[in-house]
Amino acid sequence: MTTTAGGGRLPRKVYEQELFRLQTELASLQEWVRAEGARLVVVFEGRDAAGKGGAVKRVAERLNPRVARVVALPAPGSRERGQWYFQRYVAHLPTAGEIVLFDRSWYNRAGVERVMGFCTEEEHALFLRQCPVFERLLIEDGVLLRKYWFSVSDAVQEQRFRSRLEDPTRRWKLSAMDLESITRWVAYSRAKDEMLAHTDTDRSPWYVVDSDDKRSARLSMIAHLLSTVPYDAVDSPAPALGLPPRPPSTGYVRPPWSRQRHVPDHAATLAGGS
Repeated sequence: MTTTAGGGRLPRKVYEQELFRLQTELASLQEWVRAEGARLVVVFEGRDAAGKGGAVKRVAERLNPRVARVVALPAPGSRERGQWYFQRYVAHLPTAGEIVLFDRSWYNRAGVERVMGFCTEEEHALFLRQCPVFERLLIEDGVLLRKYWFSVSDAVQEQRFRSRLEDPTRRWKLSAMDLESITRWVAYSRAKDEMLAHTDTDRSPWYVVDSDDKRSARLSMIAHLLSTVPYDAVDSPAPALGLPPRPPSTGYVRPPWSRQRHVPDHAATLAGGS
């Protein structure tokens, strides 16, 4: 339940209005990034079913995909496993005037790889030493790096898993590995604590988002992101747009409707036909 400061439920209409306002500001941020040639990287991490994907979607859905990209990498292949660990992520970093949203990131090594045994103890220890250096290099080169950890309680996580199991349109979101996170809750907690201890620095801090309520988490995360980037409104160099008048008819006649193949009107088959 989304709540207000006074404890009452935040009405959906209020939520949607505020989300639209924040997304409008994100569009202004996008124009500033493009105009200034800035590079913005936002990392979304957290437990399975913590609401990362929904937050990424709300950040990106009204932005220009040529400027703002979502990166959600699959498991590394054999070639990538032979590379320096950070190498596959470097290839997806933004160039000047771009925003990249990492739906999970290099922190896989500190989370799922650590807990599920997909990396060695030595590889994990090396990651914890190198990660702050890697991020310091990015920041020194001018990259704006923001890191968000979406925190969800065990009860809410289980509730969301059950909801996905019962919904055929969302069942694809679940895997055997996701469900195993229930039995490894403490192991994931310890891995997260160790990760934060090594990588939550003054220069590259982690920001924790309480995501038991997804709507509240989305608003809070977006508002915070906007507050941390010193963007200004950018005047568009393009002239004001307007619809031109249609030219007069030149005698064109559309071909008969019957000569074309049409998609059957499925909506007309529904009850009431409306």
